[in-house]
Amino acid sequence: MNHINFRDLRYLVAVADHQHFGRAAAACFVSQPTLSTQVKKLEEYLNVQLVERTSKRVIVTPIGRMITERARQVLNEVDDLVNVARSAGDPMSGDLRLGIIPTLGPYLIPHLFPVLQASYPKLRLLLHEERTRGLIERLQEGTLDAAIMGTPIPDEGLVSQPLFQEPFEVALPAGHPLASQAAIKRDDLDAAPMLLLEEGHCMRDQALDFCSRVGAQQQQDFRATSLETLRQMVASGAGITLLPTLAVEPAGSHTEGLVVRPFDGQPPVRELAIYRRRGCAREPVVSAMAELIRGLPPVRALPGT
Repeated sequence: MNHINFRDLRYLVAVADHQHFGRAAAACFVSQPTLSTQVKKLEEYLNVQLVERTSKRVIVTPIGRMITERARQVLNEVDDLVNVARSAGDPMSGDLRLGIIPTLGPYLIPHLFPVLQASYPKLRLLLHEERTRGLIERLQEGTLDAAIMGTPIPDEGLVSQPLFQEPFEVALPAGHPLASQAAIKRDDLDAAPMLLLEEGHCMRDQALDFCSRVGAQQQQDFRATSLETLRQMVASGAGITLLPTLAVEPAGSHTEGLVVRPFDGQPPVRELAIYRRRGCAREPVVSAMAELIRGLPPVRALPGT
């Protein structure tokens, strides 16, 4: 090897991601011997050991991790360059790799898809649902073009465009004393046990912040994996929770035993934004997507929009 090529950098990144030559080779659509040989040649060219080869898995060395992260940056720039060239004729075509947090995806995407297909029929949306930390990592790696997340996020060098503010409402069992009220005062929740999502969901942090301000207590022996689990637990009488407005009554669904009430006065809200890498080649598509989302009827109907 007398030079470094992009293919070998992709092989290295795949090995670091999968920590296994076989899985990395499959992800790169090459044979394992081919990938292993090229990584070895890259090590010889750089005169450093990038990976430790064991019988069970591959361990990336400290210098290997540093070079892998630089390789990711280089490959991101190359991919953006290619996307700029390919989209020059029609920027609203091709694939858009969009991430979205799971507490929003099931309630927003069914409204977005039809409008997107009608407005930009040549654009194909490739959707990835994951929690905030994973979406940030995928944006930085270049495996996503954009991601819809709650704000704020840690300063990760990403650019955001605001989408909308979504109020929270109170979900209660039908037999709960507060269920007879038309609206819930914040004081009504003082010392109330609250069902919350498990660690890693940004909505959990928002709910905890609200609980600390009104005196509500999280129910210590329960952590839900999804909003739908929370909905069913509340309906079964296990406790109360907060639901974002778009998730209150998804299209075609009705939960027996569940009552949802708005807040009396100013409700707590979460702010949603779409994030991308600075200099991302798909910036025109991401901006167009933001405009579409802000114009969706369920979004326009949100209080304060």
